[in-house]
Amino acid sequence: MSVPPLHIIARAHSDFAGKFGIPRQSGLVEELEALVVFEPEYRNSDALRGLEGFSHIWLIWQFSEAVRETWSPTVRPPRLGGNARMGVFATRSPFRPNAIGLSSVRLLGVEQHPDLGPVLRVAGADLMDGTPIFDVKPYLPYTDCHPEATGGFAGPDGGKTLEVDFPPHLLALVPEEKQAALTGILAHDPRPSYQKDGGRVYGLDFAGLNVKFSVQDGILTVGEVVPLNPSPI
Repeated sequence: MSVPPLHIIARAHSDFAGKFGIPRQSGLVEELEALVVFEPEYRNSDALRGLEGFSHIWLIWQFSEAVRETWSPTVRPPRLGGNARMGVFATRSPFRPNAIGLSSVRLLGVEQHPDLGPVLRVAGADLMDGTPIFDVKPYLPYTDCHPEATGGFAGPDGGKTLEVDFPPHLLALVPEEKQAALTGILAHDPRPSYQKDGGRVYGLDFAGLNVKFSVQDGILTVGEVVPLNPSPI
């Protein structure tokens, strides 16, 4: 039985030039905005008619930086510190038989761009800049929301956050509209689960800036902010 190919209908445009620092789930950092820009053949406003009435949408997308020829039945979830293996289908690991991701994001608006056609502005997205998107679907609270659901080994919430020490003179180098999002990203500890050594300096590329930080005793301290390329949004 032949399987029809998936078509890339859009791409995400976000402040993340690379994978490091992207929240591990959508919605963890609500201040984090992104754009969904449709490919030329899908820039048809009729396809989005009525979408503006929904507060949230689902994005179905590809882990484009994690596509592999092989797969493993077990993975090491970051939530467990990278020390325990769980079945791949019990996790949201990008290393899957099909590298497909699913994100629930808040729809801020459907905007008409003079060159790009209809563009979706969303909040809470966990997507790298350029991520291929296969589909957009409305979030239906009467069927998609399950307040009684249990979270298995992942627990009931987003996990412990860090205290962020962001010196005012360094925070001032970050555009004001990006400050809350960046602080939220840092609070959710962007370090790999297997790297928790105190004092090590990490560099996070975000919104055209390289933010250098270290973590000690539950406190993340920003030590340097270096301009890179202009922010994509």
